[in-house]
Amino acid sequence: MVTLQYKVIKTNAQYNKYCDAIEALVDSGKKTKAIQDEIELLTLLIEKYDADHNTFDDANPIELLKSLMKDHKMKAVDLANLLDVSEGLVSDILNYKKGLSKETIRILSERFKLSQEAFNRPYELHVPVRPRFKETKMMNNKKKRATS
Repeated sequence: MVTLQYKVIKTNAQYNKYCDAIEALVDSGKKTKAIQDEIELLTLLIEKYDADHNTFDDANPIELLKSLMKDHKMKAVDLANLLDVSEGLVSDILNYKKGLSKETIRILSERFKLSQEAFNRPYELHVPVRPRFKETKMMNNKKKRATS
């Protein structure tokens, strides 16, 4: 009897092992038919496990991103390189000061093998109100000119 290399994922340990395996295959750069088939099979098994066990609806996109970064041992600089943006922008995103762009959502969903909907949900930004403008009711008021 032939032993299968991959089976339906039943434990977190098995899930993590398969995630590491798919990451190694993708990063290897080899594009043979056998490797592509292996990547497709692992993707299918991982997506099935995610659908059955993970509740991404509970986490806002930034919490999800932070969790994924922790799981993949990524730092902000790694995320900045992945997204091809500055570290300052990544810091603003992770601190709820800037939202996720469409391009960022696309890159993250592709990198972490999640649907774009996981990152494309509303969440509250924490942009501080500048004290000078706090009581201003209307910006760009026209000033009356003094006539002499």
